[in-house]
Amino acid sequence: MVVVIEGIVFCVVFTIMVYSISREPIKTLYNYPPMIQMRVKSLEQYKDKIPTEKNKILAKSIASVLIIIVISLILRYVNGYTTFQQGFWYGLLLWTIVNLYDVIVLDIIWFCHDKQFVFEGTEDMVNEYHNYWYHIKGGLIGEALAVLICAIVGLIIQFIL
Repeated sequence: MVVVIEGIVFCVVFTIMVYSISREPIKTLYNYPPMIQMRVKSLEQYKDKIPTEKNKILAKSIASVLIIIVISLILRYVNGYTTFQQGFWYGLLLWTIVNLYDVIVLDIIWFCHDKQFVFEGTEDMVNEYHNYWYHIKGGLIGEALAVLICAIVGLIIQFIL
């Protein structure tokens, strides 16, 4: 029962975070399929607004560190976990719940069908916006990343906290 409650809480927090960031879709350009990214980069009205590749890497690095810290603290001080295995496997379970929610609900159901995410000048790219496979592949990459992040969480729980 605890995993259900924590999974829901993590999904709600993740949704709020995604919603707040998505108010300015240009900031999330690198989460769009490549063909849309290329078109947006070629459009004059977005030239000075496109985040750099360096900004993308920095943002994802900061997010990863924050996720590691938050999950480690929650699993150690809320759930009471003290071993690598507990931290790794439960962290991976929570990550998988949020990752599936992200791919299915946020990406495929919401993003792919909400006109607020369509950049002016790309309205004809409906097939690219409905490219579900792009989001599924992203989810698989996220799951692979989870193994590394949750291993770090497990080590933090076992040796630091």
